Amino acid sequence: MRDAPVLDTLTTPIAWSGADGRVAGANAAFARWLGVGARRLPGLPLAALEADGERLAQWLAQAPAATEAVRLRRLPLAFPGSTPARFADVVLSPRTDGGCWLEAHPVDEFPGEDPAQVLPGALSAALKGLAHELRNPLAGLKGAAQLLARRADARGGDAGERELLALLQSEVERLAALLDRLLSPAPPRPHAPLNIHAVLERVLRLAESDAGWAVRLQRDYDPSLPDLVGDDDRLTQALWNLVRNAIEAGAANVVLRTRAEHGVRIGEAAHALALRLEVVDDGRGVPEALAEQLFLPLVSGRAEGTGLGLALAQQVAREHRGSLAYRSRPGHTVFTLLLPMAMPEEEAT
Repeated sequence: MRDAPVLDTLTTPIAWSGADGRVAGANAAFARWLGVGARRLPGLPLAALEADGERLAQWLAQAPAATEAVRLRRLPLAFPGSTPARFADVVLSPRTDGGCWLEAHPVDEFPGEDPAQVLPGALSAALKGLAHELRNPLAGLKGAAQLLARRADARGGDAGERELLALLQSEVERLAALLDRLLSPAPPRPHAPLNIHAVLERVLRLAESDAGWAVRLQRDYDPSLPDLVGDDDRLTQALWNLVRNAIEAGAANVVLRTRAEHGVRIGEAAHALALRLEVVDDGRGVPEALAEQLFLPLVSGRAEGTGLGLALAQQVAREHRGSLAYRSRPGHTVFTLLLPMAMPEEEAT
């Protein structure tokens, strides 16, 4: 199953079922924790893993209509016929295919009260493993991009070719820096003044390279906006995820809009001035079944989706003391990023 390669790198025991309520797969950590071979689990009714009681079975009976993750405290789990049972706090999350995720956290290891915070922490271990494996092919891409750039210079390549090669090189450098941060976590770099429209132009170049002429990309900028204080790489990553989601949702038109908002409250904080950045598309829209959990990791409306893009975009918004929200109906979806902007007199103090 496509989930297994990534989930096998997690230390959190995770199993998942299909719409029939039977185990469709489990990661290596789940099989080890339960003390059973991973090949013995698929096809087993998921409810059969509960050694005593019917709490799991009762939730699974309601799973087709479930829209939110739930936690079951101290659930005894065991492979049928084996003893003793292992106790865990279990997080159950509905899947887009009608099945569900089951995360088992030994009762002395459960990291927090909010199920939405569980999987992001567990994914960090998986991402570090993936980062390590990606370094070599990324180094090859970097070398190939440099060689192509030298050949283009030698034969006097046109401006369009040079721009694409420069974009390729800058994206390889950005990915290399991201992998370095995953492998060797360091304090976030200080935020600095940036032109948000320069960030958006970089995202548009990526979108044009990805979608070609299949999507019409439109700018609706407020040229009077002052500089924003932030991290241009992280904002590029977040906004590219939003635009790419729009493209993959079948949008024919994508609009990037910037406006100034005065007297804005973001969370508990009031801000005199904020940037309102909207990504508007005419794609299929957000499925109603995902509306309440769209920003959770591993939640995706596409069979091939990882469900990480929106979770990352929301994290970037929080890093900038901002917020990310959306409204959607078929043919009209708007993701709105609100980011506080310091007033000139505040920047001077």
